[in-house]
Order: sequence, then C-alpha cells, then structure tokens
Amino acid sequence: MGVIQTSDSDTATSDAEFCAEIRDWLAENLSGEFRDLRGTGGPGREHEFFEERLAWDRHLAAAGWTCLGWPVEYGGRGASVRQQVIFHEEYAKADAPARVSHVGEELLGPTLLAFGTEEQKRRFLPGVRSVGELWCQGYSEPGAGSDLAAVSTTARLDGDKWVINGQKIWTSLAHVADWCFVIARTEKGSSRHKGLSYLLVPMNQPGIEVRPIEQLTGTSEFNEVFFDDAVTEAGLVVGEPGDGWRVAMGTLTFERGISTLGQQIRFARELADIEALARRTGAADDPLIADRIDSAWVGLRVLRAHALRTMSEDTHDAGGASVSKLLWGNWHRGLGELAMAVQGAAGLVLGPDDMTAWQRLYLFSRADTIYGGSNEVQRNIIAERVLGLPREARP
Repeated sequence: MGVIQTSDSDTATSDAEFCAEIRDWLAENLSGEFRDLRGTGGPGREHEFFEERLAWDRHLAAAGWTCLGWPVEYGGRGASVRQQVIFHEEYAKADAPARVSHVGEELLGPTLLAFGTEEQKRRFLPGVRSVGELWCQGYSEPGAGSDLAAVSTTARLDGDKWVINGQKIWTSLAHVADWCFVIARTEKGSSRHKGLSYLLVPMNQPGIEVRPIEQLTGTSEFNEVFFDDAVTEAGLVVGEPGDGWRVAMGTLTFERGISTLGQQIRFARELADIEALARRTGAADDPLIADRIDSAWVGLRVLRAHALRTMSEDTHDAGGASVSKLLWGNWHRGLGELAMAVQGAAGLVLGPDDMTAWQRLYLFSRADTIYGGSNEVQRNIIAERVLGLPREARP
C-alpha cells in the first residue's frame, strides 16, 4: 500500500514533502467560499453548513485528497500509512471542516477493497472517491443495540432481488445518504453471527422510510430507518451470502483506523480550550480540576500511542479495535464531564439563543460510549476473543 522506500532518509524527505504539500494546499484552499467552514461539523454538529461542507468534500476530491491509501487503479494515491497519518493530522491542525463523506470513504470503500467483487469495486468506488454518492451504515437495531449478532432485519432472495424487511436505528446521516450497507439475516432459522449477509441497498426507493431522531442537543443526525419490502440487486451482497459477520467485523476495524489520529487532534484542541477556560475563570486553581486536566492530557497521549501501535505492520491484535473504541469513547465522555466541572454552576444555565459549545460537548459525548459499539460489547469482545474467557450466557 505504501510508496517505495529506499532508506530512512528518503522516507523522511518524502514524508516532509508530503506534509508541506497538504499543509500549503489547505492554507490556500480554506479561503474564499470555504473560509467560514473551519471548525464546523462533526459529531453532534453534522447539521452545520452541510451543503457547503459537501461542496468542500467534492473540492478535496477534485484535487486528489480523498481516498489517499487506496490503490492508484481505484482512484487513490497509494499513500503509505505514514502519509495517511500525516494527512489526517494536518487536516485536523488546519481546523478543516468535518467530512460529510466519511462513511463512504473510511468504511464502505476499504470494505469493498478487502471483500468486494471487481464489479462492485468498479461500480461504487468512483462515486465514493468523487463524493458523488453518500453512504450510511445499517447496523444497530432497537432490539439488538450494539450486539450486531442479534440483528433481526431479514432479507430473502426473490429472483434477481433481495427483499428486505426490518428496522435499523441510530443510523447517522441516513436522511442525506444515497446508499446504505445493511446487515440482514438471510438464512431463515439462523442465529447469532451465522446466516447474516452484508447488502448494499439504495436509499431512494418506496420501501424505505427515514425518521430523524431528535437528540438532547436539539439536532437529529441520527435516524430510524424502516425497510418494508425494500429491494436491492442480487449481486449487491459483499462476500458470500451468510458471510456478513466477517465482512461487518472488517468494516468495524476500518472504522477505528487511521482517521482516529485526526480525531485526537480535535480532542487535543477541545482539551486546550477547556484548560484556557479554567485559567480564565480561576477553576484551574482547584487542585481537583487541575488534576483532572493533567489526567486528560495523559489519557490523550495513551490514545495516540495505542493508535500508532495498532497500525504498525507487525501488530495484528484482534482486540485492538475494541480497545481503541473503549479508550477514546470513555476519554471523550470524561472530557465533557470535565467541561461542565470547569464551568461550575454557569454550565447549568442555557444561553439566550442556544446551548454553549461546552453544553453540546457534554450532552453529545454521553453517546460516545454507546455508538459504534457500546462499552459492554467491546469488553465482551476483548474477554472472549482475546483473553479466551468463557462466553457470556445468551438466550
């Protein structure tokens, strides 16, 4: 996947040149019509400047800054892991807007490269790379939550179509997505991880209804999605029918990949802003607050060290992705709690127009330990698949 490396010196020079290239490009292009997009979007704020951020994503694509790690034959740049890390960190340092197309680029694209047929790659990867088609993820269900093996949405093969019935929940950006990758039970009478299939389903059809879920923050980037005899082509199953569990686990691994390093830059900015607030208000003089700020700083370094370790070529820890989710989910939830502690009683008062950024952070970060796989599910994965402990009793 990486560039040819002839020596450590050549690699360092190549990486430095790549870093300068992306830094200069961002400085030049985050101006004019895109100037006001700095710092916009992201979890809990996906409603901000959505159309403008979509235009920005397409501007990135036109300049060749999407899908960097993909093979050149599929529209990528064949960038090394080091260069991908550089891109995500420089992008975050520039305070560039949160990406609208991240589900397609960071989840669906790598999944198709790893498990898809050549026909599927040729059909869908160009739309992901150009941001011509947006994607959402159909995993969680009301009766299953983060327990993916307990999904009950069904799909049956009827001639040349899969017919899908069921409900998904907490589906981010389903209201703007063109396609959804859906985990459905395709083998009647199957249970748990057996008999699941990974289907690619068009969202714009009569058999699909999307209902936004209003959150405590007042936004509604999450949705319920209802499938009532929705259809997709028979050939739009990734991997073999019944092999959806393996493919879905691959997607979850990609979800917790290189882009998390950019996420950590944003976390660091939030922490720095909280520390500055604590100094302005005098909250930093409280030893307990000061200790919590120091602990958050240490925790952020742990997040980075773990992310880099799991990306190294000689490390293929089966529980690495689950550990990563546990680490950042709990750290960020704790940061929201720290923000409220620093504000004190003032943090409990709603402003004249809307809640503050810190109140939004606190409320939305409560979900960090739930979405993308809850703490409980991640701990079970680590216990059973990594530590070899007895499986949890299930009905």
